[in-house]
Amino acid sequence: MVGTTIEFFDFYIYATAAVFVFPKLFFPSGNQTASLLASFAVFGVAFVARPVGSMIFGHYGDRIGRKATLVGSLLTMGIATFLIGLLPTFSTIGYAAPVLLALLRFFQGVGLGGEWSGAALLATETAEKGKRGWAAMWPQLGAPLGFLLANGVYLVLMLSMGFDKNSSPIDHPFYTWGWRVPFLASAVIVIVGLYVRLRLSETPVFTAAVEAGEKLRAPIATVFRTSWRPLVIGTFVMLATYTLFYLMTAWASSYGTKSAVGDRATGFGISATRFIELQLIGVVFFALFIPVSGWLADRIGRKPVLLAITAGIIVFGLIFEKTIGPDVASEAGMLGFLVVGMILMGLTFGPMSAVLPELFPTNVRYTGSGISYNVASILGAAVAPFIATALASRFGVGAVGIYLAITGVLTLFALFAAPETRDVELTRI
Repeated sequence: MVGTTIEFFDFYIYATAAVFVFPKLFFPSGNQTASLLASFAVFGVAFVARPVGSMIFGHYGDRIGRKATLVGSLLTMGIATFLIGLLPTFSTIGYAAPVLLALLRFFQGVGLGGEWSGAALLATETAEKGKRGWAAMWPQLGAPLGFLLANGVYLVLMLSMGFDKNSSPIDHPFYTWGWRVPFLASAVIVIVGLYVRLRLSETPVFTAAVEAGEKLRAPIATVFRTSWRPLVIGTFVMLATYTLFYLMTAWASSYGTKSAVGDRATGFGISATRFIELQLIGVVFFALFIPVSGWLADRIGRKPVLLAITAGIIVFGLIFEKTIGPDVASEAGMLGFLVVGMILMGLTFGPMSAVLPELFPTNVRYTGSGISYNVASILGAAVAPFIATALASRFGVGAVGIYLAITGVLTLFALFAAPETRDVELTRI
């Protein structure tokens, strides 16, 4: 949990900066929406990189163990994040600035791509019998905790520096140096994470596989040859979860803080600091409902829980227009929207670190679960803010909700095709 919190902190400070800082400093243009879309496009680069990270770290995770690869993924993320904090902006080096930003964002994605599977396997492969869902939810808490830490730091900086996204000039201290503080400070917490990870022991399940002589030379080739069906199912099981989260965070931040235009179909006009406060309230509910879902997944099974929650996500998508549409726009409505979305997110995200590893045998588990999780990040997360921004601008927020509902339907099909894995033995090869 400590390690994933640090990794997600590094990942989310970029997401926050992609809304409030990078459009002006790295992608300046005469059009607010065009700059935001360019920033979201580079934001999505990390999700393209995540399957690459899952294959690289998955290969070594299934070859040499879970512990060493977790250290490597943390260092990859930490170094890339720190270097972003040192980058000169467009006004200093021109187009080289967004190119370097995209490159470092790519390496952030590689690091996180290797992180999740290792953390999930560390939890599931050491869990007590009948309590894998509960054990596996602890690394999942790193996502909301990392988000709370990242946006909490930015909130303190914005309030203390008197920053406002819609009115502060380009020479405001937050634009000149304040936004860099979380990126540079990440170096300190990465050291803490390394200390924790270097004290870990290898999982007994992987150790048993090594002793049985079942370690593979090429886990990537093997997983595509022998486990292609779990790869496809796992990818689409995660699709709605990813789409929901990045609509509730990256897209909601841009929509909620964008200056109101005309019928308010493209923006709420809430101040950046106020919106972060609302979002942090929502993320608290995200964190609170992860343990609930882990407990339920052990008590009644993975499939019943995820089928019910995915149905809830579909219904939630169909009522976007009635909750944050122009006819009902209010700060209270936005808060309710964020809270409900984050409750659903906690319920669907919690069991995933048990479900995906349980789909694969030990000798390809790191590689297989990582590829499924991170390919879903391309289909669900990488494009979600970009598509949603374009849909809201052209058709209104109702279209964004329909987009979420469609991903929910695809996830339902995957869940129906998936086996119930609660009682699967992880020691199988």
